[in-house]
Amino acid sequence: MAKKIDAKEVELYLLENTDFFFTRESLVSELSFKHDSDGATSLLEMQIRKLRDEQSRLNDMLSGFLSTGKENEELFFKSKDLTLALITAKDFAAVKKLVEEFFTKNFKVDSCILVVLSDSQLKALENETKMGMNKNAIHMGPLSKEKMTAFFETDLIKSAVISVMKFENNFGLLKIGSNDPTKYLGDGDTAFIEYIRDIIIKVLESKEA
Repeated sequence: MAKKIDAKEVELYLLENTDFFFTRESLVSELSFKHDSDGATSLLEMQIRKLRDEQSRLNDMLSGFLSTGKENEELFFKSKDLTLALITAKDFAAVKKLVEEFFTKNFKVDSCILVVLSDSQLKALENETKMGMNKNAIHMGPLSKEKMTAFFETDLIKSAVISVMKFENNFGLLKIGSNDPTKYLGDGDTAFIEYIRDIIIKVLESKEA
């Protein structure tokens, strides 16, 4: 009497002999697999479906890369134009106007304010908001109405980026706010803000020299 083959043994054999179907291609078209929506399907159909799904995933990934690349390119040119304009700015008033217009025009923010504060003014703001105002600190995310009012003198702003700058004799604050509570979240990337902040510091320090 022939020994009954156990399904586990077949599985182990195929795993150990992955080239089994190379010389038995006719068997492949006869194999059927259970599918969630279409019932039984052949191995070939299943492989085609997998390839299509993989192609779709790769296309989505490529579209994402292209979109990100285009956004980064646009950001580069915008920041380059701002940098060149700041270099030729005559004083703080000109720098302030350029920076505030740059963010409101290019990023559709609801408020952008660049201010210079004395040490005592910064400490008073730190005490009022209970937020650290150390050199080069950046705070991003939705804040309470009281804190938004302290920074923007209105509670209409729901999320913000607050960047602290240290100059030779005083401090600066770059305050960017949105009425959308989800525009700026606490886990956002601050690299671009850091870049703009550093450019502003260098430009203003050169004006004081």
